[in-house]
Amino acid sequence: MDIQAEYILIKALEDGVTIIGLTRGKETRFNHTEKLDKGEVLVAQFTEHTSAIKVRGKAELLTKHGSIGSGY
Repeated sequence: MDIQAEYILIKALEDGVTIIGLTRGKETRFNHTEKLDKGEVLVAQFTEHTSAIKVRGKAELLTKHGSIGSGY
């Protein structure tokens, strides 16, 4: 695993925010799922297995490119 891989911070702004890691390859598949409650923070990293991250619910996402909200 490349420890220099991109990562994002996800902060839940409500209970029950779902974070889904998606795989790369011929078919997109669910790799990992997490549930966050209000105020919890998850650090997610893009790796050779995780090529996309889906966020369901109200959350703030912070990356090296800036920040964005989801679920508004």
